[in-house]
Amino acid sequence: MHEHTSCVIVGGGPAGMVAGLLLARAGVEVTVLEKHKDFLRDFRGDTVHPSTLTLLDELGLGEKFLSLPHSQISYAGFPAEDGTMMRLADLTRLKVAHPFVAMVPQWDFLDLLADAGAKESAFTLRQSTEMTGLIREGGRVTGVRYRDVEGKTGELRADLVIAADGRWSLARREAGLVPKEYNTPFDAWWFRISRREGEMEGGLTPRMRNRRFAVPLPRKGYFQVAYLGPKGEDLRTKGIDWFRENVADVCPEFADRVDELKTTDDIKFLDVKLNLLRKWHLDGLLCIGDAAHAMSPVGGVGINLAVQDAVAAATLLAEPLRRGRPSVADLAKVRRRRLAPTMLVQGLQRMLHKNVMRPVMEGRRNGPPAPMVKLFRRFPVLSYFPARLLGLGLRPEHAPAFARRAMEPAGS
Repeated sequence: MHEHTSCVIVGGGPAGMVAGLLLARAGVEVTVLEKHKDFLRDFRGDTVHPSTLTLLDELGLGEKFLSLPHSQISYAGFPAEDGTMMRLADLTRLKVAHPFVAMVPQWDFLDLLADAGAKESAFTLRQSTEMTGLIREGGRVTGVRYRDVEGKTGELRADLVIAADGRWSLARREAGLVPKEYNTPFDAWWFRISRREGEMEGGLTPRMRNRRFAVPLPRKGYFQVAYLGPKGEDLRTKGIDWFRENVADVCPEFADRVDELKTTDDIKFLDVKLNLLRKWHLDGLLCIGDAAHAMSPVGGVGINLAVQDAVAAATLLAEPLRRGRPSVADLAKVRRRRLAPTMLVQGLQRMLHKNVMRPVMEGRRNGPPAPMVKLFRRFPVLSYFPARLLGLGLRPEHAPAFARRAMEPAGS
């Protein structure tokens, strides 16, 4: 006997959990499949931008979220070659309740969403359960095959499958959907290093020097640092001593603590991708988040675009799912709504790759282009526009009426 649910969501990341919560609040029976037993995986996107903070308020979860240990970033800028700071994005210029990026471990964010979902009778989260393939019948996707932690296999039929399983999406690959890849000149190597009280408070300031580029993200008690290296080059083969020396060179303030990196096992690799599906759906299947468009880590916008996709999908598809199977036309509406905001952010990322990251890593300069520095210094108000694009997006998505709840107190 086959299992059945209205909607099965592959992947319990931010996109999958938000889509599942919203659809469940609409009364749609939804099952989220997450292959891991919990959400405790390090060096994932941990930036929660103003658009998502507003959404959490609308869902009644804002106070609980902000009670989690977190740090706040209110601006992002580049050090110019003369040693001064150029503010590229000033979030304090945004007219929103939360004009900052909250740095919160992603597992805390996902646990919050899972707890909210557990209160909905239509919501089921199945952890330690991995999708192994799609089920197709009559020319459409009708469900998924899965395997649990004990090796037990099964089939779960659904009126809709949502692929929210990230940049290496198995569901997307099984569907035969192939994204267009854009050139990225670097990969990222993530590590932690201790942070002193008040150090680099409130801002995101990449470091650029001698062909090296690093981005320290201030967290509670530590920095989460992205060291950018040439695309395809495994920096770990050079040894931990070489890596420490390079970190100390580009971030001299860390010279007294690089020994905290004991071995190359302390350095985690991210294969930087920037791509976009031409078509986000098949009959019975919809891709959202990184499964539809992998983002560069520049700006830390991946989570928030994924969440925006999830809100749009739930808003547009709740009623069709309540009636039965969403049509191909219903699924196409999600891409139409989210394509322009996605392409605009990717365009900004590609511009920064070309005009900032690549020249620094090729040794042509140690900062952003002089004309850009001059322009932003002369007209500081320009920092509003990157802040708007990165913090809110071209088309911020808001919780539909069926998903809104009164604010839950932090201690509840």
